Amino acid sequence: MGAVKTKRMPRAVREQQMLDAAVRTFGRRGYMAASMDEVAELAGVSKPLVYLYLNSKEDLFTACIRRESAALIAAVRAGVRPDLPADLQLWDGLRAFFTHTSHHPDAWSVLHLQARTHGEPFASEVAAMRADIVAFVTQLILVAAREAHRDPDLPESEVAGVAEALVGAAESLADWANTTPGVSARQAAATLMNVAWAGLGDLREGRRWTPPDAAQEAASG
Repeated sequence: MGAVKTKRMPRAVREQQMLDAAVRTFGRRGYMAASMDEVAELAGVSKPLVYLYLNSKEDLFTACIRRESAALIAAVRAGVRPDLPADLQLWDGLRAFFTHTSHHPDAWSVLHLQARTHGEPFASEVAAMRADIVAFVTQLILVAAREAHRDPDLPESEVAGVAEALVGAAESLADWANTTPGVSARQAAATLMNVAWAGLGDLREGRRWTPPDAAQEAASG
C-alpha cells in the first residue's frame, strides 16, 4: 500500500500559526534577538516557508503588530456597552483592555515595548493603534462631560488631553500588572478608575484645578 497523504493546511491557517509563533518569539526574546529559525521551529515549519509567506523579518514583525493591534482594539470596543452610563462604559473598556493584555502578554510586549523601541515603520503602526484607542476614550469622556454640563457643543479639546493621559496610564499599568504576581485585570481596572473617575468627575462638574500664575510661582520660589 502507498503512503497516506496528509491533507495540506490552508495557507491562511498556516500563516496564523507562523504569526502565533512570531508573537511569542518577539515578545519574549525581543525584535533584535529573535531569529527566523526560532520562529520556524516553534511554528513547526521550515525557515524558507516563513520567508515565502511573510517575506522578511521586518515584514513578519509588522504583520504581528497589525494583527495584535486589531485584536486589542476589537477587544476594547466589544467590551463597552453603549447603553450603559459613561462611568460603566469606561469601566468595561478598561476591564476589557486589562483582560486582553493579561491574557496576551507576549502580544502586549510586542506592541508596547518592542515596536516602540525599534523605529520606523514599527512605531507608526503602534501609533495608529494608540490614536484609535485615544479617540474612542475621548468620545466616552466627551459624552459624559456634555451631559454633565448640559452643553451639547462642549468642544472635544476640553477632554482630548484627559483621554491621552488616561490611555498612557493604562499602558503603564498594564506593564505593571503583567509583571506583578497576583494582580488581576479587574484590580488593575479598578485602580485606574479610582484615580481617573474622581478627576473626571471634577471635569464633568466644571471644577478645574488651575496652576498659580507666574508671579505667584516666582514669589513662592
